Amino acid sequence: MPSEDAWGLVPGESLTPELTVMRRLGGGSSYEAWLAFDEITYLPVVVKVLRPSKVGDELAHLALEREAAALAAINHPVVVRGLRHDSVGPRPHLVLEQADGPRLSTLVRRYGPLQEQQYLPLALDLASVLHYLRHIGYVHLDIKPSNVIMGAPARLIDLSVARPVADAAALRTPIGTDAYMAPEQCDPEGRGAPGPASDVWGLGATLFEAISGEKPFGTGESFPQVDGRAPALDRRVPAEVREVVASALDPDPGRRPTPADLSHALQPVLERQPAARLTYKVR
Repeated sequence: MPSEDAWGLVPGESLTPELTVMRRLGGGSSYEAWLAFDEITYLPVVVKVLRPSKVGDELAHLALEREAAALAAINHPVVVRGLRHDSVGPRPHLVLEQADGPRLSTLVRRYGPLQEQQYLPLALDLASVLHYLRHIGYVHLDIKPSNVIMGAPARLIDLSVARPVADAAALRTPIGTDAYMAPEQCDPEGRGAPGPASDVWGLGATLFEAISGEKPFGTGESFPQVDGRAPALDRRVPAEVREVVASALDPDPGRRPTPADLSHALQPVLERQPAARLTYKVR
């Protein structure tokens, strides 16, 4: 991303009259993400603002409006909330609540695999979101470790490609993040339409990485999940967990468990866990 395609903001500068930037969080090809202080809620918030080159881009505006619509439609305690948006001002943006905690991807990268007392509650939190999304007719399409904020409960972020199930069924090109996309997301014309089962696959890939410290299909060949199967988790992982993750990563969406099935299988495993102090083990 060219450095000139940025707003050049510095901490303490106003992004809008109500939003004062505190620090840059990152961004993507179409937007920058900032932590800002909001004079309306009088709290720190996250702001996604379109890059200067995208202000006049119709597709970028449509994507911003689609994400705002998803945030307005989805109301679940494990999903970050949208507070407001402005798509017509000089700096089109979304204002989101700030979710405290590290990203799952950061924890795995720094400290390695999670303990059972960590990944089991995480699995149940995310399964509750997917059950809810199925109920209201939405799909996230980008479940992955970097979109999970670890906390109690965990928080799912980034609804930039989320859409109603009917809109997902109309997709003809891959949408999502390569390593965490279900086979039907990688090849919607050849494999069938993405849908709620695609999010279950993303949850399976996320859990595999949280448990093993590795992506289920590595980082080499493009879309190896289309024709392959994920390796088995270590046999020291409880059998119920290994079975759930393997079934969530089934190439056939019709054979994947529902989020409720996943919860029913994992809740007894969590209840068997002793109350223990959680620590991160540095590699």
